[in-house]
Amino acid sequence: MSELSNRYQKIMSELKENIKDEKQKEFVIGKFQELSMMFMDVIDRLTYLTDFRIKEIEEQQKKIDKKMQKIQKSVDSIEDDIYEDDDSYEFEIICPYCNHEFVADINSDINTEVECPECHNMIELDWNNDEECEHDCTYCEHECVAEDDEDYDDEQIEKIKEKNSSSKAKNKKQKNIEDDDNQEDDEEDM
Repeated sequence: MSELSNRYQKIMSELKENIKDEKQKEFVIGKFQELSMMFMDVIDRLTYLTDFRIKEIEEQQKKIDKKMQKIQKSVDSIEDDIYEDDDSYEFEIICPYCNHEFVADINSDINTEVECPECHNMIELDWNNDEECEHDCTYCEHECVAEDDEDYDDEQIEKIKEKNSSSKAKNKKQKNIEDDDNQEDDEEDM
């Protein structure tokens, strides 16, 4: 800016030196100053608009950066879920012997059974679901209402719940009978 100021002062002094008529000198210098003020006004406006636009761009960039951080967190989370190093998963298990509900960390490659923390019976884990679900549910254990994305009416839900509870009760009774038979066999052997 000082170079511009120096050039302006030099032009003004040259005008004063080369114009001899005082009236013409005042007129030319006045018009030159008006012209200079017009240019300075245009430069000020351009500077203001440029600064304003730069601030808008910076604000937009901040918003974009925040969105990118959120997206990156989501991608990292998805990546962690997909590429987990450890194949251990938490499963909620209901013991078929004592109906105790507990959560267990289970590795599908290693664990074939898990011990109930309440009754200490071993629960066999079946990773091959041989029975096909009639509703084509994902990972179905015949509790389709909770797992299936399809919409059921109230009557269908009740039928499924009844079927599930009666199936569980039958399995429990069968297991209890087998356990009683095993105990009797053990007692007879003594």
